[in-house]
Amino acid sequence: MNIFRATRRLIYLQANFRCGKKCMHMNGQNISDKLGRQLQARIKAMGPLTIADYMREVLTNPTSGYYQHKSAFGPAGDFMTSPEINQMFGELISVWFISEWQKIGAPAPFQIIELGPGNGSLMNDIIKVLVHFKIHKDVTIHLVEVSQRLASVQAEKLNVNLQHEKSSASTACYQRGRTNSGINVAWYSHIEDVPRSFSFIVANEFFDALPIHKFEKTDKGWREILVDVHPEQENVFRYVQSRFPTPATMFIKPNEVRNHVELSISTVLIVQHMASRVEEDGGIVLLADYGHDGSGCDTFRAFRQHKLHDPLVDPGTADLTADVDFSAIRNAAEPKLITYGPTDQGEFLERMGIKLRLNVLLEQCNDNEKTRLRSSYNMLVDSDKMGKRFKFFAMFPAVLKEHLDKFPVAGFF
Repeated sequence: MNIFRATRRLIYLQANFRCGKKCMHMNGQNISDKLGRQLQARIKAMGPLTIADYMREVLTNPTSGYYQHKSAFGPAGDFMTSPEINQMFGELISVWFISEWQKIGAPAPFQIIELGPGNGSLMNDIIKVLVHFKIHKDVTIHLVEVSQRLASVQAEKLNVNLQHEKSSASTACYQRGRTNSGINVAWYSHIEDVPRSFSFIVANEFFDALPIHKFEKTDKGWREILVDVHPEQENVFRYVQSRFPTPATMFIKPNEVRNHVELSISTVLIVQHMASRVEEDGGIVLLADYGHDGSGCDTFRAFRQHKLHDPLVDPGTADLTADVDFSAIRNAAEPKLITYGPTDQGEFLERMGIKLRLNVLLEQCNDNEKTRLRSSYNMLVDSDKMGKRFKFFAMFPAVLKEHLDKFPVAGFF
C-alpha cells in the first residue's frame, strides 16, 4: 500500500474566485452525467443552489451520489484516512477512551457511536483493543452511516453476522448484527436515531464532508456564493454571488473580521444534539479531522484519485470537502460541554505513546514490514504530512470540569 498517496489529500486549495458585481466565476465543465443533468434541471427550475445543497446532492443523492457508488477509501479510492494508514491510530483512540472512561468511574454498560465509519477500519481497531482488555462484553456499537452500500462494507470489515429479519418498528436502525467477539452492532442514518445511553462518540474525517455555506463580504454586505448554470455556455456550472442576503447569512457572527466565510449549519445541529445527549446521559466525544480554529477562508475543494479536482466538474465522481471550523464546534457545544483542542494529530499521538507502540510492533516485523511501518508512522505524526494538518478535539460534560482539572485529559496536555 503506497501510503504517501495520502499526502495529496492534505494539499490546501485556495479557491480561485474572480469577483464581479453580480457573480464569481470558476472554470466550468460540460454536464454529461446523470447527476449533472439532474442538478442542471433543478437549477433552471428553482434557481441557483447553495454550496450546501450542491454538496448534499453530489455526496448523498440516493441514486447518483458519490457515496452511493464510489469506493472512496484506500489506495484505489480518492483518499485515505488515518485508520487505513496504520493500525496504531485506531488502537490509540481506543486506549484514549478507556483511559478517560476509567477516570470517571468506568460506567457500564456503555455504547460506542461512530459518525461516518468509512470502510470500518477505525472501529475494527477499536474493537480489537476492547477485546484485548476484555471490555467488549459491556459495549454495543452504533454506526451512523447514510450509505447502505458503505454499511455493507463496514459489516464485512467488522466480521458482523447480519440479522436478516427486518428491524423492529420501534427502532430506526436499518441493519444490525453481531461480531465474532459477541458485540452487537447497529446502523442508523442519523445520530438522533441512536438509543440514549452513556456513549463514547467518535468521528474521524466526518465533519469535513458535511455541507457548508460560503459567503463573501462585499460593499453591500455579506453575499452567499451559489452554484448556477452558465447562461452563455451550454451545460457548464459556475459560481455566482447572491444579489441579496440569504437566510443563512444570519449565522455569520456580527463581529466577523474575515472577508470570506464558510459555515456548516449541519455541523452546528449535530454538535448541539451531541451536547444535549452527553450532558443528559453522560459520555465522551473525540473528533479527528483537518481544520482550523476560526481562521479558515476558502477551503471548499474536491478530490478524485488522490488529486485535487474542480468541485463543479463531473459531480458525483469526486469527494467534496471543506476544512472543519473547530471554533464553531466549540460554540455549539458550550456551555453544556467542556472542550479541549484542537490539538495537532502528531502531538496527540505522541502523547498517547505511539512511539512505544511502534517499537513493540517493529519487534514483530520483517525488514520490509518495518520499512512500511516506519513510513506509516511518519505519515501520521510528521508536521509536514498529517501530523500538523489534522487535529484532535475532545468534549466532556461540563460538570466534570473540576475533576478533569485534577486529572488532565490524555493527549491534550
